Amino acid sequence: MPDYPGETTPPDPSVPQVIPSAQTPLGPALRRQTARVLPVDAEGRALLLHGWDPHHPEDPFWFTIGGAADEGESLRDAAVRELYEETRISVAPEHLGEPIAQNEIEFFWGGRRIAQDQTFFAVAVTSAEVSLEGLDEWERATTDKYGWLSADELADGGHSAHPDIPDLIRKAVLTVRNRPS
Repeated sequence: MPDYPGETTPPDPSVPQVIPSAQTPLGPALRRQTARVLPVDAEGRALLLHGWDPHHPEDPFWFTIGGAADEGESLRDAAVRELYEETRISVAPEHLGEPIAQNEIEFFWGGRRIAQDQTFFAVAVTSAEVSLEGLDEWERATTDKYGWLSADELADGGHSAHPDIPDLIRKAVLTVRNRPS
């Protein structure tokens, strides 16, 4: 989930903010290192969150769990922290294994241009109660639910934040199934 380093509170989603137009210089993007997590259940489904950009609530989408690493925090530790904060699922860092993917992405969210380097981890979960109680105020204002989705379910009927998410689910499922117990 987007966060805003250096600011004590994120922008209020109810207050309109201007997204730069093609005629407006974009200015520097908020650059961040993020850790993303795909928890995978025994049925080969990944846990995703569902929400929207506060400027476009009419266009909701599914997205992976995760967020920016704090100053001095490893990406593995950030992934474990974000997984717990956003879903209340607790795992040991070593259960994440090696990253399954890395990429760079640039997008607008909440009127800000964000450029992030993303590192994705997969973790098997045998049983987990999911709770969104740990979401911060900003996240609660833009996240409405969670779901366990297969890659095919997402590709066939769900709108994802990025077209690579179904492939990331497939890779996460293969990774956790091939990991030694």
